Amino acid sequence: MALSRQHGAEHPFWALGPFKIRLPFIHYRWEFPEMVQGLFMFVVSLGMIPLLMKYLGMPYEAALAFCVVAGIGYLLPALMGVPLVPGWITPAIPVVLLYLQAFEPGPEAVKAMFALQLEVFVIFLILGLTGLGNKLVRIIPNSLKSGIIIGAGIAAMMGELKTGGRIDTTPVSLLIGSIVSAYILFSLSFKHVVETSRLAKIISNFGMIPGMFVAMIIGWTVGEYALPDIQWGITSPDFGLMMNYLVFDTGMPDADMFLLAIPTAIIAYVIAFGDILVGFTLCRRVDHLRPDEKIELDVTRVHLVTALRNGLHALLAPWPGLAGPLWTAAHATVAERYALGRKAMDSIYSGGGTFWITGLIAIFILPLVSVFKPVLPIALSLTLVLTAYICIMVGMEELKSSTERGVAGIVAVTLAMPDPKATVYAVAIGLVLYWLIERPNAAQRAKEDLSIIGDDTAAIEAGDRHGVAQVR
Repeated sequence: MALSRQHGAEHPFWALGPFKIRLPFIHYRWEFPEMVQGLFMFVVSLGMIPLLMKYLGMPYEAALAFCVVAGIGYLLPALMGVPLVPGWITPAIPVVLLYLQAFEPGPEAVKAMFALQLEVFVIFLILGLTGLGNKLVRIIPNSLKSGIIIGAGIAAMMGELKTGGRIDTTPVSLLIGSIVSAYILFSLSFKHVVETSRLAKIISNFGMIPGMFVAMIIGWTVGEYALPDIQWGITSPDFGLMMNYLVFDTGMPDADMFLLAIPTAIIAYVIAFGDILVGFTLCRRVDHLRPDEKIELDVTRVHLVTALRNGLHALLAPWPGLAGPLWTAAHATVAERYALGRKAMDSIYSGGGTFWITGLIAIFILPLVSVFKPVLPIALSLTLVLTAYICIMVGMEELKSSTERGVAGIVAVTLAMPDPKATVYAVAIGLVLYWLIERPNAAQRAKEDLSIIGDDTAAIEAGDRHGVAQVR
């Protein structure tokens, strides 16, 4: 029997420094709807396996062990007092892959990924402890931020559409899956159907999962993916083999590798900070509907927990998706059911906690993993295609003048170049163009520049980014 909560109070916890520990069955009840979702949506987390195999050069069994480490990291937010459902820094994945292309798959790529993830850990840790995160995002020019986001979207899309990309090998499943997912997530006509149809509302709550299932079934039907060899029992992640792909075995990166990783690490943080804003806004939207529980939104705690997750990955599972504060699709689904009342979901922590505990358990359920193993690439492809749409949409919305749009366009095109140093070039060009072209007008727009963060938050609260809340 979980500890009871007084009406209007914060959910029970054990204090541990800046963290608030909450355990299933002790502090919160088990939520069966989230358990069912976790049994299906965990496959998205396995979508990182193809990238681990391609860019870090590891075998499937070692990559599966990395997914177990990631699964442990997904448990930390609900465990330590963060009400957000965590995931990857998804829009940063194309930028990370451009960075990794400079290194040979194997020990060199592992060291490069370690350097990047360690820097992301340090950024979150320092900015969380000092409270400088808001200031860093404020001083970055709007055109540079938007250009980075748009460029990441273009890079994600081009990675799928280029010659030799998955569009060549699996065109039918990828195109139809993308269309179905986009219709469910972004279509104005489908949103109207959701208002009148209970079935459509249930489908919409699963975010990109219906489109992914359609893509998988079509892929099997037309022969683009092999039929699964369903096996029974428990999976066997190879933790011994995994050790060969850690920095303890490969050795430490050199100074040049750390320097090369800095622009990508900063870009990842800027994107992740936007995810924090989105996640907090989703919580505020439902908080007033549930007067029985007070949801605490602590920016410092989010930074510290995200730092811990990136530190865990850096040491035990270098991860091209990085450790992000929010998986928006899952969090939006949890928040929507939370809004239905305490009978539907006891606490915001019980929903997120149950979801990822189930997701971690699912990694060891061999029948589930073996069913999805042949089609893991489509889960990653749909994630990147939908992320591309979101990045371009959000990036364009942030641009307020033709000058900003011009600078952002140059930054975006530069960032999307198939060059491992594209992130460095994009940041440098963006800063130069800002000072040469935009800066003379900055004095005239001083009030607008100072209110950028406030405008962003207001836009989120007004629902301008509702589409974002359905994808990552």
